[in-house]
Amino acid sequence: MPFSVLYFASARERAGLSSEDVTAIPPPGTVRALLELLGERHPALRPLFPHLRVAVNQAFAQLEDGVPEGAEVALIPPVAGGAGLFRVVDRPPTLEEVVAAVKDAARGGLVTFTGVVRAESRGQRVVRLTYEAYGAMAERVLAGVGQQAEERWPGAQLAIVHRVGVLVPGDVAVTIAAAAPHRAEAFEACRFAIERLKQDAPIWKRETYLDGESWVGLGP
Repeated sequence: MPFSVLYFASARERAGLSSEDVTAIPPPGTVRALLELLGERHPALRPLFPHLRVAVNQAFAQLEDGVPEGAEVALIPPVAGGAGLFRVVDRPPTLEEVVAAVKDAARGGLVTFTGVVRAESRGQRVVRLTYEAYGAMAERVLAGVGQQAEERWPGAQLAIVHRVGVLVPGDVAVTIAAAAPHRAEAFEACRFAIERLKQDAPIWKRETYLDGESWVGLGP
């Protein structure tokens, strides 16, 4: 049974059609595999992939989720005017994607933050970090942080992309962009996002050292 793929807004423009049928998804039959297939069919779509959300049967899906036979799959760009971008990904985040999600002529201040893996932590040399997340919940929490920021600083908009997996010193772990009508609110919103992310998002970090490892927050 073929899959139905729906395209909206900028995804529709880049694909050159509003829908199409896909007879089969390459193994392992995941959302990621489907995107690879669609990227081969429509190369102009590829630059949008970091910004898209994918819905399977009208529910948002993660890249490693399977796509059942006969499913309706929708490629959904960020919604106009203010949904921001809140993603947990297994690739390096970029400033370009978070800036693009919040940049607007009505917001004169735009502040960014890049979190990079440090080579040393608590006096020990870090060999690598492993980030683990409850992805779906983490994205909802991050979106909630964005909503809280907008309530505290009217007109503010946040975008947060956090990486999971194994990282080494120098790798980018998180990128945040905060835009607001004025620079003071943009700085405050960005700081707020950093602190709330650390406190509330179900994202865990395990540090590996030359002579051991520990989950951050639980002590050595």
